[in-house]
Amino acid sequence: MSSLLDRPAGTVHSGTVHSGAVRAGAFALAALVLSACAGGAQAQDPSVRNSEVQDTAVTVTSCGHQVTLEAAPERVILLETAPVTILDGLGVMDRIVARAGDFPAEYYSPELAEQIQDIPSLSEDLDASGHLMLSQEEVVAQEPDLALGLPDGVTRQGLGDAGIAVLEQDLYCPEPDQDADFEVLWAEIDRLGTVFRTEDESAAMVDELQDRITAVETSDAAQRESRTAAVLYPSVGGGPVYAYGTGSMAQPQLEAVGLENVFDDVTDRVFEVQTEELVDRDPEVLILLHQGEPDGVSEAVISLPGAGAMRAVEQDQLIVQRFNFTEPASPLTVEGLERIGQELHDQD
Repeated sequence: MSSLLDRPAGTVHSGTVHSGAVRAGAFALAALVLSACAGGAQAQDPSVRNSEVQDTAVTVTSCGHQVTLEAAPERVILLETAPVTILDGLGVMDRIVARAGDFPAEYYSPELAEQIQDIPSLSEDLDASGHLMLSQEEVVAQEPDLALGLPDGVTRQGLGDAGIAVLEQDLYCPEPDQDADFEVLWAEIDRLGTVFRTEDESAAMVDELQDRITAVETSDAAQRESRTAAVLYPSVGGGPVYAYGTGSMAQPQLEAVGLENVFDDVTDRVFEVQTEELVDRDPEVLILLHQGEPDGVSEAVISLPGAGAMRAVEQDQLIVQRFNFTEPASPLTVEGLERIGQELHDQD
């Protein structure tokens, strides 16, 4: 059960009235009285309406926690890469005061990549599994009002005690609220649109992305006879191989391009897979994810004992792409889907 300690400090709770809200209410009442005395039924200045919307408290859910923001965030810290393309589409990139993690330019337009590089970076250190290495103290020192992401070593309660709201991607929650499909992406865009009070922009973004998915689903590559596939995250230089089940965004990507996940009986998002099992399931297509340089990614799978017996390896049906083109849910997932569709078309 969540307690008040689970909620970010400085949020509005039922039955609580902040002095700032009282002052704002008094000024608003005075303005209404003056307007009435003037006898004018004049239209309200759009800038005033926009200001009122920006200052209206909203509550959203993040991993089962109710997160209330009294006003649209002005100081945002990025602790994962996935939200960037959503924030850019909402027109709020200027709210980001710091970032941490790896933000490869390949994900973005040249203009957006340059904008990201201009944002102060706290850390680009990732462990062997691609997890961000960062202390909670470094995050708090930036004095953000919103943190997007929750890397290892940083806790929701710790940031909440410092007055920092936290939003995580639903797929990264211990118990995700939704199955992994494109509805997760629409919900994430809608949630950030609500948080930043940019609902019109978020609705337009969803419409545009839905059209792009439909284009892939109706393409020749997606309409051909179904083949089997596996989405893997191999360890370059030796180490475990991870596979993606139906709890990951790999599942809706595969379905959209007409591929059947050989691990569709596994509900986990990601799990370690033994070479013998991978070879036994014999996927016809392999999609290999990575977060570093692409060199060696394919070889990390091809060199596995017995891997040469898989049809994907025999027929050279390997697709290598960066991790965020599949996970978690963001506009990059749609671009990754388009890339997979194009690769399949080129391989036909």
